[in-house]
Amino acid sequence: MFNELSPGIKISISRSISTVFEQYMEKIQWDENKYSLEDFIHEWKEYINNHASWFDQVSDEIKEDPSFHEDLALKINETIEKILSEEPTPDQLEQIEQLQKELKTDYSYSCKAEAKFLIQYLSKQ
Repeated sequence: MFNELSPGIKISISRSISTVFEQYMEKIQWDENKYSLEDFIHEWKEYINNHASWFDQVSDEIKEDPSFHEDLALKINETIEKILSEEPTPDQLEQIEQLQKELKTDYSYSCKAEAKFLIQYLSKQ
């Protein structure tokens, strides 16, 4: 069902997942112990209902189809896995090392998106 959508809508769906996942993780300060799939899905649904242009472009018939929901679940997992597996850039590694040295901290991080959050967080300290 998902594969029947236009490439533009599929890209928009992926972007909405990425955007909300990163916003959600920032909200919980990338604390894995605070992560709740239910909370993330709730925020994503709110986002797509209020801010995602693709949502109005998909017919109600498709939105109500259980196979579309299965495909969306797979896409959510795939997108989150991609975010979590993207390595921090050398520039991010350098910035974090410098900030942690200055602030005498030792935060761990594992992906590019988390490194971006950590740079912003440490820069505010």
